[in-house]
Amino acid sequence: MVRKKGKSISFDAMVKFFMMNYDIPSRKDIQKIIIRLDNLETLIRNSVVSPKGGRFLTGDGKVRNSRTVKTAFEVVYDAIKSFEHGADFAEIQAKTGFGEKKIRNIIFRLNKFGRIKRKNRGIYIAV
Repeated sequence: MVRKKGKSISFDAMVKFFMMNYDIPSRKDIQKIIIRLDNLETLIRNSVVSPKGGRFLTGDGKVRNSRTVKTAFEVVYDAIKSFEHGADFAEIQAKTGFGEKKIRNIIFRLNKFGRIKRKNRGIYIAV
């Protein structure tokens, strides 16, 4: 007896079977991902933070300031800047109200970045 052949499987059906079983993305899947990436890029482009910090563009293209509070670094630098002939540690601490360790760390960073220089031991001048 001759066995009857079953229904032949089409090539398209076989490709679909492999794509589904092995999670291979189709052209439609890739197009959906590209559209989502484009949407994310436009969203990021419309609300970009400027390199100066604190300012960013809103959706309608207006510039808005988000940072109104000064950092401790800026407060100590402004305190040193306010004294013409230099400020000692006690004056800086009285003007800012910060603790000793915090001021010492900030003075170290200001000196490292070249924003202040040491006139004498414990006396600092803004550059």
